[in-house]
Amino acid sequence: MKNIYGLIGEKLGHSFSPQIHSLIFQHLGIKSYYHLFEVKKEELRTAIEGLKVLGTKGVNVTIPYKVDVIGCIDKLANEAAEIGAINTIVFNDNYTKGYNTDYFGFIMLLDKNNVSILDKTVVVLGTGGASRAAVKALKDKGASEIILVSRNPEKAKRKYNSLKIISYDEISKLENKDIIINCTPVGMYPDTDKSPIGKKEIEGCRVVLDLIYNPRETLLIKQARELNIKADNGLYMLVGQAIKAQELWQGTKIDSTITNVIFKEIEIFFNWR
Repeated sequence: MKNIYGLIGEKLGHSFSPQIHSLIFQHLGIKSYYHLFEVKKEELRTAIEGLKVLGTKGVNVTIPYKVDVIGCIDKLANEAAEIGAINTIVFNDNYTKGYNTDYFGFIMLLDKNNVSILDKTVVVLGTGGASRAAVKALKDKGASEIILVSRNPEKAKRKYNSLKIISYDEISKLENKDIIINCTPVGMYPDTDKSPIGKKEIEGCRVVLDLIYNPRETLLIKQARELNIKADNGLYMLVGQAIKAQELWQGTKIDSTITNVIFKEIEIFFNWR
């Protein structure tokens, strides 16, 4: 019998997760299914309970439920508790447990691009679930300052009272901004003509990382490259967090070379090379 896994979110037409997890299954010799589960917010708890009854082994969680879903599960892993958001759920016999593999995937994205965070000033766009994982990783990697950018700074300060929080209008006024990281969905397919910030706000930084992976080159990345600023999307992070999720679901360690192989296969699959 094939095991069931999947992705829970609001709108999932943009997702590459089924292709990535299918490749992981192939490399590991596992016969399993990975499905997309579009769920309304008010039905989130019911969906989790239904998947448990169906014998689902595990699911990923994406925008906009990475925080809300915490109230629907039984236990949290240490990194998930500290971050305050989850993107992976393991269904055990008697309980559900939430993890945050975005944290590990984000660090893998930094390593892939040889981006050192130590003593750098990092500007993070957005204050949702993805930014929470990024902020923890940035702290652990020794950033000298982390500046969060929010459409509602006063509201964001209630969640991040230990960090500097500014509005989007204030970005261009910053004296230091070594790295900019987009943790918002602005620019994601199908709204590819949008960017959370413009060239004026990007100028002066050294690296731009956009955690969006569809399209490959968001408007934000395009603007950065026009300014000769190093930039990359979030596809490698997506692959990395998927690998970590599979390790949790399968109870095994996956060889690091598989991550690179799958990343290249996904690029080829979508004609990205």
